[in-house]
Amino acid sequence: MSKNQVSHSKKQDVEIRLNKFIAASGVCSRREADELIKAGRVKVNNKIVKELGTKIFSQAKVMVDNHPVQGEKKVYVLLNKPKDVITTTDDPEGRLTVLDIIKTERNERIFPVGRLDRNTTGVLLLTNDGELTSKLTHPRFQVKKVYEVKLGKGIRDEDLAKLLNGIELEDGSFKMDKISLLDPNNRKELGIEIHSGRNRIIRRSFEFLGYEVAKLDRVMFAGLTKKNLPRGKYRYLSQKEASFLKMYRYDK
Repeated sequence: MSKNQVSHSKKQDVEIRLNKFIAASGVCSRREADELIKAGRVKVNNKIVKELGTKIFSQAKVMVDNHPVQGEKKVYVLLNKPKDVITTTDDPEGRLTVLDIIKTERNERIFPVGRLDRNTTGVLLLTNDGELTSKLTHPRFQVKKVYEVKLGKGIRDEDLAKLLNGIELEDGSFKMDKISLLDPNNRKELGIEIHSGRNRIIRRSFEFLGYEVAKLDRVMFAGLTKKNLPRGKYRYLSQKEASFLKMYRYDK
């Protein structure tokens, strides 16, 4: 452990600079927080910290002038992502990003959880909760995702079987957990359930078998759906929804 890193419990947590933690709580600016630290007015876990650049973990107990400081409030935003929008915080080419759409009223610094490619629409979660983001994006937790897909041509039964049994892509084997026709009379539109987070995995799987993906829409992610949320609109999750995400058994 480096000398400017404050120890923490074994519980998984997110590292953050002490001055940023204080500033995010609304006490003062980062520069002013540095002055408070140098003056010995800041305690972390009941110990005075005077070294600038100190990093703490977000669950640490921080006090300024013996008054407790609450860290940045956790925020959870659900977006029904439209087409032609980049899933990133900024784009050097000046293209529209998901944060351009949201522009939160409260000045929160939030980040997308995982990615939807430019032409994929649907459910996207954004948050400043690093611990939850790690859970939702780590392969070990096997987070459930459901998509609706429209193909350029009707799919054959043998190709449905291949997608369920496994195909060999350039980055390894892959199989879908569930796949079905949305309408028995329409073989172009499918419902798909996967747990993989590999890049463009659905599009690549169909392209591998010779199908063009005309439309791809994520309708569910980790239990969250776009119900009553029009395309291009967003909403904050309720406390109950956020608590469900944190307790959800992702590895099921």
